[in-house]
Amino acid sequence: MRVVVLRLGHRPERDKRITTHVGLVARAFGAEEMLLSGRDSSIEESLNDAAARWGGTFRLKAGVSWKGEVFRWKEAGGKVVHLTMYGSNLPEVIDEVRSCDRLLVVVGAEKVPAEMYDLADWNIGVGNQPHSEVAALAVFLDRLFEGSELSREFEGGLKIIPSAHSKKVIGSHQSKPEDGISP
Repeated sequence: MRVVVLRLGHRPERDKRITTHVGLVARAFGAEEMLLSGRDSSIEESLNDAAARWGGTFRLKAGVSWKGEVFRWKEAGGKVVHLTMYGSNLPEVIDEVRSCDRLLVVVGAEKVPAEMYDLADWNIGVGNQPHSEVAALAVFLDRLFEGSELSREFEGGLKIIPSAHSKKVIGSHQSKPEDGISP
């Protein structure tokens, strides 16, 4: 399944950390690309650096027209999921969503235009209480991939070796794990 995340409405003065975290979650939890409706060079640098250092093929495309991307996606046969607390309950629609092979997942920042609710194939509530779009995206992608994204291997870059009491990181430039005690 091809999954791309569209970050709708980035406000550089308010959303720098949250938008960066949306991108990091998108990458780590199975999306192959993030589209950003806006430009912010620090976010572009952070996400490109994470992909370069930690491996994988995640891409960021900034400065897109959200509506243009939604229309292009649908014209190419893809489906659109809009994550919102006002939508259908996630457990009730996730099996239907999984049947798609191309999925654009929209997460908002500022007030989402009413038109987005009409353009989406699904408006999905990840819980119906206020919470972070980062949390909504992480839970949605985890449910979408049924946990398989947590054991995904990224080619190249740094890798963490799971350890209960120490920090073990290996990288393509290192020949053995770097050991350290976690704080």
